[in-house]
Amino acid sequence: MRFDVYIPLLLSLLLPLVSPVIGRRIAPALAARVLTSAAVLTAAATTWSLLLLTTALVGDAPPVVREAREDGRRLADPVPEVIGIAACLALAVVAWRVHQALRAERRTRRALRRLCEGHPADTELIVAASPLPQAFAIPGRPGRILVTSAMLGALEPAERRVLLAHERAHLAHRHGLLVTAATLAARANPLLSPVRSTVTFLVERWADEQAADAVGDRAATARALARAALTAGRARPACALNFTDRAVTRRIAALQTAPPPRLWPAAAAVLALGVLPALLAADATDDLYRLLTSVLT
Repeated sequence: MRFDVYIPLLLSLLLPLVSPVIGRRIAPALAARVLTSAAVLTAAATTWSLLLLTTALVGDAPPVVREAREDGRRLADPVPEVIGIAACLALAVVAWRVHQALRAERRTRRALRRLCEGHPADTELIVAASPLPQAFAIPGRPGRILVTSAMLGALEPAERRVLLAHERAHLAHRHGLLVTAATLAARANPLLSPVRSTVTFLVERWADEQAADAVGDRAATARALARAALTAGRARPACALNFTDRAVTRRIAALQTAPPPRLWPAAAAVLALGVLPALLAADATDDLYRLLTSVLT
């Protein structure tokens, strides 16, 4: 445990470094999935490592441990006490950050649901009379697409089909869950914030590719995105998936080239970056269990 417990924290530095490269080189659908999975595994492993590090304080807490020491059995602290205290404080911060993120997510989803009140349950498309050109997917059961009248008026009929195909892709592939998972991982481990940004960009790229396939014209998809971006307002709901959000220039450029390949070996390597910290955290847990068992039995 003396070394394994720290390595997940160090490995969490690697994922943010590789995520931009993966986002550029691998098909967005595959890249978004593996980066989100790796981020969640890494965040869970680093949080568990913090929990294990707090065991530096265990010698002063459970009566059974104190009794073991009174009987002359030696219980070596697995880590220095000062590190245990620091880990305990960090764990409290992680819990607070995740709690705040969950509260913000719930508030935003309630606000979005209120926008859909009064519409039949089977209504997919909701058109809101608003001077702000907006279009976004609202995750849920059922998922909805909210488009303002200003956005519809700014687009040609073919471009409206692109917009709807884009938002339907968000709902069909549950992009909201991926973004939420990446967001919570970044809240648990701030080092993963760049990964969260990459995942959010990738789900937009994923929806762009789905829209291009649906309408059969990548150039028309790029034009629709460009026109919508030129007329879109800046205010956007926090957890909604917006048609014109996230690095529009890069997305338009990507649509003007061939779709990126599915590089499965690279994707597997990224996933391994998430699995390895989890395995090391498990090994550190086993070391701690053996240490306590040897003393208390």
